[in-house]
Amino acid sequence: MNRLCSSLEPRVMNDDMLKLAVGEQGPQEEAGQLAKQEGILFKDVVSLQLDFQNILRIDNLWQFENLRKLQLDNNIIERIEGLENLTQLVWLDLSFNNIEAIEGLDTLVNLEDLSLFNNRISKIDSLDALVKLQVLSLGNNQIGNMMNIIYLRRFKDLRALSLSGNPIAEAEDYKMFVWAYLPDLVYLDSRRIDDHMKELAEVKHQFSIDELRHREHLIQAQQAEEQARQAELEEHQAAFVEHLNGSFLFDSMYADDVEGSKLAALHGVGELLEAYKDKFVIICLNIFEYGLKQQEKRKVELDTFNACVQEAVQENREQGKLRIAKFEEKHLLSLNAIRDEADLASMEARIVAYSEDITQLSSALMTLEMQLVEQLEETINMFERNIVDLVGLFVENVQSLMAQCRDLENHHHEKLLEIAINTLEKVVKGELDEDLPEDVRALFVDKDTIVNAVGTSHDMHLLKIDNREDELVTRVNSWCTHLVGKIHKDEIMRNRKRVKEINQYIDHMQNELDNLDSGDILD
Repeated sequence: MNRLCSSLEPRVMNDDMLKLAVGEQGPQEEAGQLAKQEGILFKDVVSLQLDFQNILRIDNLWQFENLRKLQLDNNIIERIEGLENLTQLVWLDLSFNNIEAIEGLDTLVNLEDLSLFNNRISKIDSLDALVKLQVLSLGNNQIGNMMNIIYLRRFKDLRALSLSGNPIAEAEDYKMFVWAYLPDLVYLDSRRIDDHMKELAEVKHQFSIDELRHREHLIQAQQAEEQARQAELEEHQAAFVEHLNGSFLFDSMYADDVEGSKLAALHGVGELLEAYKDKFVIICLNIFEYGLKQQEKRKVELDTFNACVQEAVQENREQGKLRIAKFEEKHLLSLNAIRDEADLASMEARIVAYSEDITQLSSALMTLEMQLVEQLEETINMFERNIVDLVGLFVENVQSLMAQCRDLENHHHEKLLEIAINTLEKVVKGELDEDLPEDVRALFVDKDTIVNAVGTSHDMHLLKIDNREDELVTRVNSWCTHLVGKIHKDEIMRNRKRVKEINQYIDHMQNELDNLDSGDILD
């Protein structure tokens, strides 16, 4: 480990340290002075160097959301943490620390180069999210199991790997094993791999590799299947009709229905249940198919709205650019004319005229923005009416179909109750031919018992139907409310941002006029 760092007191990674680092590494001269005056925005930083700082814990980096390169080598860091927000990170150096396990990298999906050289790591794992990984440095660690190499086969872009200084690098077959099992690798331990040696290694391990490839293909097929199922489920959830394309709802009605399971043993109930299920599932399928069609209509409506908004904003921006371009055509000429004016009265007249030009530009840009606000407000209100109507129609028709499910349940309940009463009468008269299980026969002690049993089953079924309907209606209404609310909020934020842009530009133009050097003018 790094002796220099270990001899110092551990330091906290706080805002003061980060500001100092950014300030030292940031732009110099005019750009640097401007950054110091206006304050450092961590979100704009793309590279950060924090080596040899005796840092014990990674912290306070959440604001560096656009960081691409992070250097944390030669510290005393024990855990990889606090990097969740750095999703744009491409290059990460954590070498020469005290890290024992690979962790905390799940969000770094853009990482291409990772150095964990000279740590205390004994296992290569938890890198699955790093799908773009090209360079991995794990030299001088404690990795001893050759099976760690097989884990790295999933990284198809991996081209450079360093493992020297680990126990596995001392194995006799180390290089041949790596060359064979990682055929796309170009560099191992900083040396380019010879193609001929790679072929020899693959021949040597051919049998094991073929078996491994077969297992990998099976796993990939299973994963692809699971991903397809998950994608389909998400599509159904987006339409609010998941698990309605089959008997799921019907089966759930009987999953916890103890009394219903007992009653199914009665003569004639099996046929009754089968007919009931067939009709019930057909209604569920109707809801499902209708839901997918309505989802497509909502999607088209939303896509059309977004296209209209984008077109209106773009057209408005172009008009603004034209006005700014016309203003800037004579911008430099006006400033130069003011500087070159020898007569004080003429100079003051030119300043007044130029100031009026700035005011007119500001008014024109703000007028354009107000026109856009009115246009978008009308577009948003129209979309809101359309989407609310679509959702309302969807809910109304689903409720109508769910009512058909309840009607089927009520009809089934009447028929089941009729069979149960007839069976009770036969039991009382001793005329029952069939041999009923003891738990079923116990229901037929009197009329109240059997009526309660049938009623309990019926109530449970209705509750399942009601709950599924309530869930669907609640979710689609919540989605609609959230969507409309977000659209209104986004428009408010867009307007504020645009007004701020206009004001900043106008202030800049005015400052250029105000800051004309008096010496230049008098000269």
